[in-house]
Amino acid sequence: MTMEVGNHSTIADKYPSRVSDTPEITDRKDPVVYSSWTEDSPLTKEQSDFFEQNGYLFLEDFLPAREVEALRAELRKMLEEYREKDADGVIREPGGREVRSVFEVHKNNMLFKALSKDPRLTGIVSYLLGGDVYIHQSRINFKPGFKGKEFYWHSDFETWHVEDGMPSMRALSCSVALEDNYANNGPLMVVPGSHKKFVSCVGKTPENHFKDSLRKQEYGVPDNDSLTKLVKEHGIDTPVGKAGSILLFDCNIMHGSNSNITPYPRSNVFMVYNSTENRLTEPFSGQAPRPAYIAERGNG
Repeated sequence: MTMEVGNHSTIADKYPSRVSDTPEITDRKDPVVYSSWTEDSPLTKEQSDFFEQNGYLFLEDFLPAREVEALRAELRKMLEEYREKDADGVIREPGGREVRSVFEVHKNNMLFKALSKDPRLTGIVSYLLGGDVYIHQSRINFKPGFKGKEFYWHSDFETWHVEDGMPSMRALSCSVALEDNYANNGPLMVVPGSHKKFVSCVGKTPENHFKDSLRKQEYGVPDNDSLTKLVKEHGIDTPVGKAGSILLFDCNIMHGSNSNITPYPRSNVFMVYNSTENRLTEPFSGQAPRPAYIAERGNG
């Protein structure tokens, strides 16, 4: 399948989705780890192989406590600032005024900007993606105690491909825990190995879908049968640990999280890195691109 881009060229759509009435599971057509491991690599051979096989890597105690506390203090300031103030990139919980996410933190906050460029992170990311990278998207997800809502199962790449025009699976997310993540306060769940399969979704994307999907996603989510098949084959992992730990996960891994009905808050900063060789084209849905605070189309 090809897509017209401007008046002069076509780009092959390697991963058609939301174009059929029936879902389909197909094999991944792109590498997972884009670099060959050497003794100078920023990950051990075991860590690199684990990411290749499972699609994620959890690194405990990645940031020292003093850095975590500084980031957490900044997070509290942002939450207070946007509690009643509306702005582009501030997403609220469905049916309420609680702040769910704040986007573009790598541009709008000096501490989070520095974190996004930290060589401790970017060295690993550049190794996994095989070269120079830029920030495709950044955000803080707030999941307060008692009130934090769920994020349903999805592959980020499916949305970034269909709605943003990301051509290939050459991107990953880095989630930095700013609060302790427990098994019971709505942590991220992943289906290990699911990154090697692409689940096409059904249903045509509504115009301006992002206005609703960032609060509660209803399009671009896997069907029950496909999700059941993946989980039966691979199981579900729940990487949890103390504040300062990081979770790196492939753009196509199936993931989601439950609501948080415990007293323990869970807040994470997400930074999505994309290869400079995988810059966005026109959305494969044929619709208008989403705003830049969701999908960076420049230099990041």
